Amino acid sequence: MQITLIRHGRPEYQLSGRVRADELPSIAERYDASGIMDTPPTTTIDAIAGHDIVVCSHLKRSLESVSELGISDIHLSDPLFAETMIPHFDTGSIALPVGIWVGLLRLLWLLGFAANGEALSKAQYRAEQAAEKLMELATGENHVVLVGHGLFNYFIAGALLKKGWCGPRKPGRDYWEFGCYQPDAKRWAARVVSGNL
Repeated sequence: MQITLIRHGRPEYQLSGRVRADELPSIAERYDASGIMDTPPTTTIDAIAGHDIVVCSHLKRSLESVSELGISDIHLSDPLFAETMIPHFDTGSIALPVGIWVGLLRLLWLLGFAANGEALSKAQYRAEQAAEKLMELATGENHVVLVGHGLFNYFIAGALLKKGWCGPRKPGRDYWEFGCYQPDAKRWAARVVSGNL
């Protein structure tokens, strides 16, 4: 029983340059519509050898990453596994580098700002649901692979650790990086006995 969380490949659309706040919605749309421009390293391909089930988000960069991994059979492609929708402003003429906007908006998001995006509490709840779905698919001896997204994979990893699974706190920040998770035998047995899955 194993769950591997992989971050998708490098997107074709690069977040670069200076942009105004009112340009952020269209940039987010273009980024979400983007495919990928690279191939996975052999370490990532080797990590999923012998997998039983592959799931991913519905976004193009996730779907194309599955294909680049040489996988043709996707068990489930679902918005449940999509990246968190970081909030943004609709108006404003201040131009900043995209990286500054992303950092600033993530900081504001952690402080409760949720306009035009997904609230932090909702993203964390969705990560709990995603972890439950992955655990359900991994029942028995299944090796489940999720080809997902950086920040949301981090939230899923946290949910798995809280549920008694062992693995890295951070599943991988860079493109194609991954983390592998297995249930802690003693904690998992206690959960099964109590019926608390």
